[in-house]
Amino acid sequence: MKKRVFTVAVILSIASSMLFTSCIGSFELTNKVLTWNKQVSNKFVNAMIFAAFCVIPVYELTAIADILVINSIEFWSGSNPVTASTQVIDGKNARYLVQRDKNGYTITNTSDNSTFKFVFDSCENSWSLEKDGKSYELLQYVDDNHVRMATPNNEFRTFELSNEGVMAYQATLQGNYMAMSN
Repeated sequence: MKKRVFTVAVILSIASSMLFTSCIGSFELTNKVLTWNKQVSNKFVNAMIFAAFCVIPVYELTAIADILVINSIEFWSGSNPVTASTQVIDGKNARYLVQRDKNGYTITNTSDNSTFKFVFDSCENSWSLEKDGKSYELLQYVDDNHVRMATPNNEFRTFELSNEGVMAYQATLQGNYMAMSN
């Protein structure tokens, strides 16, 4: 009887994980625990924490939570509740709420409730700024070593991802600023 109950439980668990997730998922909760462990101290302390978390069973519980609940939410809603976060940043003249989701960042000025978004488009491999219903492309990754950047005169130029590339982009910005002030 006990063997039959165990077999049914295993079959139901496998079936429900397939029905509810339909994808492998990002396992954000488990990865956050592992990342925290890696940052605790040195490799000996990390090894002891890892062993303790396997025995307690922290890793097993986070993996089950990821499989049965969090990955399902991620699949159906498109966002993982573990990755979404909000930070408060106190600026010189205002307080800002920065919300992170899977597509980028939404920044809200709490004094006047104005918002804008930095959005990453994975198909185009680019970042854009969205404000007042308009979208402005900021940059697009060309390859591992180059990026196409917007200039102040609405042109796009390709720059190398290096110190020289950053200095060339800064020179472009300063050149346009100087031309505008004359």
